[in-house]
Amino acid sequence: MVETDPTDAAVATREVLDRVFTDAHTTNTFSQGPVDPVIIAQAYEDIRWAPTQMNSQPMRMTLVYSADAKQRLDPHMKGGNRAKTLAAPMTIIAAWDPRWHDHLPHLAPHKAGAHDKLDPDPVAREQIAQVSAHLQIGYLIVALRAHGLHVGPMTGFNAARVDEEFHTDTGWKTAVIINAGWKPNDDDAKAVRPRAGRLSFDDACQII
Repeated sequence: MVETDPTDAAVATREVLDRVFTDAHTTNTFSQGPVDPVIIAQAYEDIRWAPTQMNSQPMRMTLVYSADAKQRLDPHMKGGNRAKTLAAPMTIIAAWDPRWHDHLPHLAPHKAGAHDKLDPDPVAREQIAQVSAHLQIGYLIVALRAHGLHVGPMTGFNAARVDEEFHTDTGWKTAVIINAGWKPNDDDAKAVRPRAGRLSFDDACQII
């Protein structure tokens, strides 16, 4: 039996945490190396096991990868986000599905009758979907970083227009748009801004 040195495990854990949190920065512009959709699929495979309310898993993704799709998205981004979205190797429209509850018999078989209870209540479905989808978006950002990508999440866009352009068939509702690439653009001094402050544990937490 091979024994594992707990010190080695601690070092490996610290390296992972540094990669996805401490050393990671929001990235505005990227190098031009392409991002294969397979990488996004691998990240999704990881996050689908993370917790959501009622195991609802309401987040949906549209991968805007082709030049044609980028041109369709461009007019719906706010000014400061347009050029960098056009140039990004991959853009992910992260949305939530108003009909997420249709999957409850598979996702939460222990919740007998939950689908029928929620079906006539779109307000309750929206509340659950928005909270859990944003949880999943947070998981997604961390997973993309863990897979070696740099990311630039954005909320500066016209969500209704994005939905008209990309989600008319599905009814999905856009929440956050995320640009992704393998590394920051070395030719752009503003690709990554200097790190701003963060609240300490004592600032943000209380122990009762």
